[in-house]
Amino acid sequence: MNLPDGLHQVADGLHLWSPGHPGTWGFANCLLIVSGTEAALVDTPYDRPMTEALIDLARPLLPAGATVGTIVNTHVNGDHTFGNGLFPGADIIATKAGAEHLCREPSPQQMHFLTHATPADEPLGRYAREHFGRYRYDDVEAVPPTVTFAGRYDLRVGGTDVELIEVGPAHSAGDLIVHLPAQRVVCAGDVLFADDHPVHWNGPLSQVAAACETILALGPEVIVPGHGPLMTPADVRRHLSYLRELAERIEAGHTAGRTAAETAAAILADGFHDHLGLPERIVILTAVEYRHLDGDLSEPDLIQLAGRAAQWAYGARAPRA
Repeated sequence: MNLPDGLHQVADGLHLWSPGHPGTWGFANCLLIVSGTEAALVDTPYDRPMTEALIDLARPLLPAGATVGTIVNTHVNGDHTFGNGLFPGADIIATKAGAEHLCREPSPQQMHFLTHATPADEPLGRYAREHFGRYRYDDVEAVPPTVTFAGRYDLRVGGTDVELIEVGPAHSAGDLIVHLPAQRVVCAGDVLFADDHPVHWNGPLSQVAAACETILALGPEVIVPGHGPLMTPADVRRHLSYLRELAERIEAGHTAGRTAAETAAAILADGFHDHLGLPERIVILTAVEYRHLDGDLSEPDLIQLAGRAAQWAYGARAPRA
């Protein structure tokens, strides 16, 4: 596995772990905050090897004898939380809504089964191995938050003010963003993706757009997306246009009486933002948006949604007769 060659300074006391790898899943950004004798980490990597690599890189940046005392999870997806357990004694902060929906997240054991025991000759099994087979799920434990909040939560890391602002439901049921006002930096979690099509399990897209508007209203100079390279406010505004255009296309298909699969296929056939990776995520986004348009308030089946995307991904690659 290719790992990032270091932690890169974003601003005073802020160091970014950005493993990159567009066109696949799971390589989430993490931000180390070091101030005075204290340190905090925004999100943790997906498995033990990546988390241990991050810890090794962080050690020289920490004051003598200091450890990471606070973890902030922007949401409870495993690629942002499975490393929590490697920081014993740390406070783990998330939104109350995120913690309440933790039970619907695939566990490490379920991800291990998905990547090892599902049929490799079927779309979901093949897709799981291709995109998630590189991670080790057999020696990590899902560690839940120890501190939860609704609305807003302020903390201080050494001399650094950190503002946690709830913006979900959007990507997930309980998203938060992290605002560092003195550094003019915002960690957006998976409200924002760079280089790939986004994926949102909760939605609707209008709520994701509202979260992006909240980010812009804070006046940041640098935005850390959940995945991909750093973004500017101009990048966020372009992403807002993407979200609004996609929502309009999906609503038009719904109004016309087409199924979610038909609407997604039409959007993909048009080459919608085809410079971005993982176009099969449009299938998920469309299915989730249809649930809102239909007034369906039941819990979404994340594995089923991923299976639909996998079917499209391999159908799109199949040679045409």
